[in-house]
This record gives sequence, C-alpha cells and structure tokens, in this order.
Amino acid sequence: MKIFKKFLIIVYILAFIPSCSDYLDVVPDNTITLEDLFKSKEQAWNALAKVYSYMPRIDMTHESPWTLGDEWLGRLDLGDNTGQLRGIRIMRGLQSTTSPLIGFWSGTGAAKPLYVGIRQANVFLQLIDRVPDMTENEKKEWAAQVKFLKAYYHFILVQHYGPVVIADELISPDAGEEELFQYRSKVDDCFDFILKLMNEAIPDLQEKKTGTLAGQIDRLIATSIKARVLLFRASPFFNGNIEYFGDFVNHKGEPFFPLTYQKEKWKDAIDAIEEAIVLCEKNGIALYKYDKPVYIFDREDYAINKENLQRIYDLRFAVTEPWNNELIWGFSNLNYYDQGELAHSTNMRLPEGYGGGITNTPQFSWQWMAATYQMAERYYSKNGVPIDEDITFNLDKKWELTRVPGANEPAYQELAGIMQPGAETINLYLNREPRFYANLAITGGYWRSHSVRIKTMMYAGTDGGFNSSQHSTDYYETGIGIKKLVHMESKSGHWARTLKYPYPIIRLADLYLMKAEALNEYYDAPTQEVYNAINLVRERAGVPDVETVWADASIVKSVNKHRTKEGMRDIILQERGIELAFEGSRFPDMVRHKRAIMEFSSPVWGWNYRGTNGANFFNLEIKQTRRFTITDHLWPIDLNEINTNSNLIQNPGW
Repeated sequence: MKIFKKFLIIVYILAFIPSCSDYLDVVPDNTITLEDLFKSKEQAWNALAKVYSYMPRIDMTHESPWTLGDEWLGRLDLGDNTGQLRGIRIMRGLQSTTSPLIGFWSGTGAAKPLYVGIRQANVFLQLIDRVPDMTENEKKEWAAQVKFLKAYYHFILVQHYGPVVIADELISPDAGEEELFQYRSKVDDCFDFILKLMNEAIPDLQEKKTGTLAGQIDRLIATSIKARVLLFRASPFFNGNIEYFGDFVNHKGEPFFPLTYQKEKWKDAIDAIEEAIVLCEKNGIALYKYDKPVYIFDREDYAINKENLQRIYDLRFAVTEPWNNELIWGFSNLNYYDQGELAHSTNMRLPEGYGGGITNTPQFSWQWMAATYQMAERYYSKNGVPIDEDITFNLDKKWELTRVPGANEPAYQELAGIMQPGAETINLYLNREPRFYANLAITGGYWRSHSVRIKTMMYAGTDGGFNSSQHSTDYYETGIGIKKLVHMESKSGHWARTLKYPYPIIRLADLYLMKAEALNEYYDAPTQEVYNAINLVRERAGVPDVETVWADASIVKSVNKHRTKEGMRDIILQERGIELAFEGSRFPDMVRHKRAIMEFSSPVWGWNYRGTNGANFFNLEIKQTRRFTITDHLWPIDLNEINTNSNLIQNPGW
C-alpha cells in the first residue's frame, strides 16, 4: 500500500539540511539573505517543510517519548548504553543536567531542538508575505500552519519543563542582552500564549487536508490539539499545584505554577473538546471499523467466531491502517529506507516453517521491545472491569497453568482465531477483554504479521520465544510481545516489505475519553454524558457499558464506583491506559493527575524468557528497577543553556 506523501518526503529530506542561520554562517557576507530564501513558492514550500521537520520522532525506538512510563521494556536497555532507549532510561532515574536524554529545550540526546524549530517558524512568519508567486490565501494558510506548529512546539516544552521562555519574536543579529537572555514565563502565561496562537491560526486553516497533503495541519488537527492543551491546563499538575511547586518562583519571587485550583478551566476544556468532536464527526472522522475481507489464514475461524474476531481486526487496524478514518493527526515524517521504528523493534521474527520457506532476517523485525508484566494485568477481564475488581476472576489462581479448550469443545467457539485450541497457557491469559488479545503477544495466542498467523508460545525454543541459535540478543525480555504497532502485512528483510503508517498523534478515541474526563472533573458527580462518551470507546472494544457493569454486584467488588467523581476518574484513567496503550498517553496522564510517583517507582516485572515450558517460564522476575520522584516531573534544562543565560532558573531538584 503506497502512502508516500509528497509533502512529508520533503520534510524528511530537509531534516538533514542545515537551518537557515547555520547555512548563512558558511557563505560569504552579502552573498545571501533570509529574504533570498523566500523568492518563490517552491522555496517557501521548502521552508514550510523545514518547520515541520522539528516534530519529535515518536516513531523511533531509541528517541520516542512513547517509551516513557511503565508499558515498555527493551532488551537493549538492560545495559548502560546512553544512546539507547532514552525514554526508558529517564524512567530509571538516569536523567542529568549535563546530558539530558530527550532534551527538547536544546536538542540534546535524542530530541529535536524545539527552540530551533520555533526560530524557523518565526523566520517563516516574518518573510512569507514577500513571496511573489503565491496568492494571499495561500500565504495565510501556510502561515496558519506554521503559527500552529510554533504553538505546538511551545506546548511540548511546557509539558516537560513547565515554565518556558516564550519565543514570540525573531531576534535580530544585533539584539542586545535583554532580548537575547530572556526569562522563563509563568505556566499560565505560557498556556495563554499557546492558546492565543492556536486561536489565531485556526480560522485560516483548511478544514481537512487529504490526498498528498495528508499530515499537514488542518482545522481538525488544530481544534483537537487545542482541546488537548486545555485538558492539560485544567489538570491538577498544572492547575493549583502547590504541593509540588509552591516554592518554585521566578526572578521576581512569583510562583511559576498557578497555586490556586480553578475549576472553570475544565469548562474551557469541555467546550474545546466538544467543538473538536463536532468538527471531526462532520468531516467523516469515526471510530475505526475494519470493512475488508479478513486474511486467508483467519477465514475459517472468522466463520465460527465472527463477532470476536472482527473486534481483533477493528482494534489492530485502528492504529496500523494508513490514514484511516479514526486518525485526526498522524506523524508521517518516516524514514522509509531505514529501520528503527517501534513497529520494527516490536515485530516478531518470522519463525522457521512459516511463510512458504521465506528466508527471514532480523532487518525490520528486531523482536526485542516487550510489554511489561504490568500491562498484562492492566487490561480488563472480559466483563470490562479491572481483574482485581472482577469477583468472577480468580486472582489466587491467575498464574496457574491451564489449557485453552479444544477445537471441538463448545467453550472454544468464542476463542477461535484468538487463542490456539488445546494450547498450554495460564489463567491470567483467559477470560480477558478483546484489546488484551489484539495488543499483546502471549503464550497460547496468535501473532499476525509477515502475512501469516504465528502460533505464539513464547517459551525458549518455541515460536516467539528466545532462541540462542537464531537470535541470541533479540528476544522479548518479559516474555510478552507487543502487536499493536505492527501491521499484519509487515515483513522482514527490506524496507519495501514493511508496511508504513502514520503514528497517531491524536485519534478520535482519545477525544471521546478526553470528553469523559473533562465532564467528570467539572461536575460534582458523573452524568450520563460522561458514561456516554467513555461507552463509545468501550463498545468498539467489545466490553459492557460502564454504568451497567459497575452497578452489577455479581461482577464487581466496588459496586457503583462509577457514581462518584473519584471512582469515575480511576475508571477513565484506566480506560485511557488500555485504549491508548503504547501510544504515548500513559506517562502524561499519570503526570497530569500527579500519580506518576506512585505508578512509576515500582520495579518492572516479567516472565523467565529462558524457560522452556510453562513450569519454568511462568516465574515472575524483577527485570529492572525504576525510580520516579517529584524532580523527574520537570526535565532539566541543559547546563550549557544555564551557563549561557544567567536569567534562566533551573527546574527544582536539578
């Protein structure tokens, strides 16, 4: 499937071209000026692409902030190589002021230098009006895109650093110290600036970009991200956080963070989320449903177990189907000719005996980014509640070996195509919700990629498991793989055999869950509107409505938990952690709600990947210790920046 986008290929090429200022540094005086770079529409297009090139690489395994949190464990991160899996290294407490691991402020470590990107945006906005062969509408629309990106880059900085320097103007070469060495602004002022820019940009944007322009900023993207900005602004971390930052003050002695909680910020978020949803739905954005024929290897089971297998397809392709109708904004600045994406590092190596004798290589299917054991427990039971809340789920026997019902047993019908008939597994892996089976590679299940269906056992020497003779360094350390980011047709060996797709920055399911959260926080108790919003996502996932299952005393321990704001908050955050698992949502969600210390300070657990059978494989081991403190919520500004600009105040604890 061809998803090359002309615009985004230009972005990729320009990512390796020096910035305007760098270029000017190496040419003779008076030879070229910034104005010369905007003498034609083609040059302006290249400049537009240059601004896009600073988008953070959420797709790349060693650079992606998606690996922050407690969902991932990479085999290569078990050592001390500072160039690998920087997100996970941050979770290990290995961040520093001398070499920030994902330093968006300065571009240290794996990060794009966002202030350089903002500078490129300011150059563009200053000079776009001088392009002679563009219409006024074109200039306005391109400027709106850049204005939005400028706001978005500031938003990313605020997420990770709190108060930032607002870079609103292009600083001239002859600027004095007052202009060059600026102060950090208060958090609320930063949010106000971001929202002001977004509000200015939105009216001039095209409503929806399609075809070769897919991936460019349009009104759907801008209104949806604006809603996310307002959700963050209303969240406890940024709204009245006297607990963490009561003594974090600026050069005037004023608190950087707002110390008084303002409930009305949630109302602003509600209005923005609703506006975004209405606009998206009007333009055909909907929760994804797979509407093509299932693959040949699934057709027999699909005839037996259509409803449940259909859900597996819906859920797998909601992320990996390129430019599908649930995607609002996708990151597409992909390197088509190289490997390194999360889709490659998670993809299972094709075991021997599959694929008609296809020779398999480790290229583009590394098989070593694994899910933590925590993820195996986080997904719901088949009743749509946490397993420790489901009284029908026997927690005491969750690790006991059992067998999947045989193919001829009535109980197997609802598992056909989901679990292998008669396979050895554990109780924890049975009676779970569809997203558990769609997203995780487990013992007794199936893995669909390389255009085949692999019977995963995960034991050493079996399909999906550790095999020292074939890949002694490539294996799932926890014994649990991640299927979610791998397209079913993606193969090994060559870039042309891998199926690329835009990684979701935001999709409609996220907006629905944002709506449920904002409504729940604003009102004194959950309303039916809260339940309706979350139920849209749950229905697609094949689990019961919230108000139905949580009121059922024959299923849940905490009956009617959903009727309180606090209880519903827990339910919504767990729903987000499941629906948006491995998509970079879990870490900021826990930070926003000041739960990160509690959630991210526990060790990462996993099975004994060297075990050759159930008895010695299913033994939990501590794979990695983690540490997360108040200090880790705000990342350090590079020490070189502090030494250069004495007006910068370092974040607390660094």
